[in-house]
Amino acid sequence: MDRPLYGLVEAGGTKFVLGVARGPEEVIATTRIPTTSPAETIPAMCDWLASHGPLAAVGLATFGPVEVDPAAPQWGHILGTPKPGWSNTDLAGPLAQRLGCPVGLDTDVTAAALAEYRWGAGQGQPSVLYFTIGTGVGGGAVIGGNPLAGLSHPEMGHFHLPLHPADAGFAGTCPYHGTCLEGLASGPAIKARYGLSLSELPADHIGHEVIAWYLAHAVIAAQAMFEPGRIVLGGGVMGTPGLIERVRREADRIGNGYFRGKAAEIVVLPGLGDRSGLLGALALAQMAIS
Repeated sequence: MDRPLYGLVEAGGTKFVLGVARGPEEVIATTRIPTTSPAETIPAMCDWLASHGPLAAVGLATFGPVEVDPAAPQWGHILGTPKPGWSNTDLAGPLAQRLGCPVGLDTDVTAAALAEYRWGAGQGQPSVLYFTIGTGVGGGAVIGGNPLAGLSHPEMGHFHLPLHPADAGFAGTCPYHGTCLEGLASGPAIKARYGLSLSELPADHIGHEVIAWYLAHAVIAAQAMFEPGRIVLGGGVMGTPGLIERVRREADRIGNGYFRGKAAEIVVLPGLGDRSGLLGALALAQMAIS
């Protein structure tokens, strides 16, 4: 008897990555559709998945903020977002209605943390945190196999941290908090200072030190709060050569030997590469019927 077939949605601000799979090593088909308006993108998403059905469940790993409380009236809705036209958009409802199956939902970063915990760099660990460092900065956590959520999903990109001395006077780029982690270490924040992406800067440019310093502070904060077995750093900024090594060295320096986990051992790149988000959707789909 065939294993269940799952629909996968990794909903991003610029594109939706869709797939159908029976397991992490049996992804049968994938496609990408641009994130335009809800009126265009949502029907296209549903049409593609319906053409590959019937599906046992769909996993929806989405950009946020999104309502993740299944008891809330707006469960599955994108909440207030700067992306034009998407605030208060119902993403999960149309999937459930069109496909007639359960929908598992969480943020894209929490889903990525779940995939890394199950099948990637976090296998065998009691807890895993995943940070994406790209156009924005987000984070998700899996503790004892369960995604972390409270009143809402975590917003790890929006905590405040001290300014690097080279950043004196920099106001940050976050429209809500200025110099939060996202406002200091995201791709747009890097370009706002230096006019180039981090990977385009010369190897001896101060920007490499500055961004590694901020990310190291994020690592130390995560260790202090969770002492995770793995801290996975993903996203486009982490493709910069040498960055993860800088983060590890700086985190160990700041930590000063206090924490059990050493950054050189626990701070890693995604074990699943660019598949973390889509396989996170698979994990959410499996949880929806477990």
